[in-house]
Amino acid sequence: MGRVVAYVIIPGIDGSDEQHWQTVWERQRSGSAVRISPTSWSEPDLDDWVGAVQAAYDQASRHDSQVVLVAHSLGCWAASTWLNRNTSRPTGSAFLVAPPDPRGPAFPRQTAPTFAEVSAQPLLTPTLVVGSSNDAYCTPEAAVDLTTRWGARWHLAGAVGHINSAAGLGPWQQGRELLTSLTSQ
Repeated sequence: MGRVVAYVIIPGIDGSDEQHWQTVWERQRSGSAVRISPTSWSEPDLDDWVGAVQAAYDQASRHDSQVVLVAHSLGCWAASTWLNRNTSRPTGSAFLVAPPDPRGPAFPRQTAPTFAEVSAQPLLTPTLVVGSSNDAYCTPEAAVDLTTRWGARWHLAGAVGHINSAAGLGPWQQGRELLTSLTSQ
C-alpha cells in the first residue's frame, strides 16, 4: 500500500474565502488537508508564515504521509521559502498557483514588506507553477521566469485572473487535474 497523501493549504493574504478553490479542496479532503494559521494574515510577515507552514507540515506528516504543499498567491512565497529552509524534509511536491511577482507594480509591498525581497531559488522537490495570462499580480513572462528559477514545471491556465474567488472557478477542476498529474509522478 502506498503512502497517504496529505495536503498543506497555504493561502495568500487574509486566507482563502469560502468560494476559493483552496477552501473547496480543503473541505473535500477533510482529515488529509491542513491549512496554515499564521498570526499575520492581513499584514503578512514572512517568518510568521514560514513558521505556520512548518506547524501545518508537522501536523500533516504525522501519519507517514507524503506531504504536498498547495499554495496560492503570496502563499507561494511562504511555501518556496519554507522549502529552501528545510531541504532535508521529505516533501512530496509543491503546487504553486498565481505567485505574485515581487518586482511587479501590483506586489503588496506596503502590506507585506518582509515578502518584498524574496527571490526564487531552486526547489529540491517536484514543483508545478500555474499562472494566468491576465493576472494583475504577475505577467506570464514573469511567472515563467520564476518557474525557471525554481526549477519547476510551468502551466498556463488561460485568462483566469489571479486564479482566486473573483475568477469564479469554484472547485477548479483543471487545477485538480494538474495537482493529480503532479502527485502521480
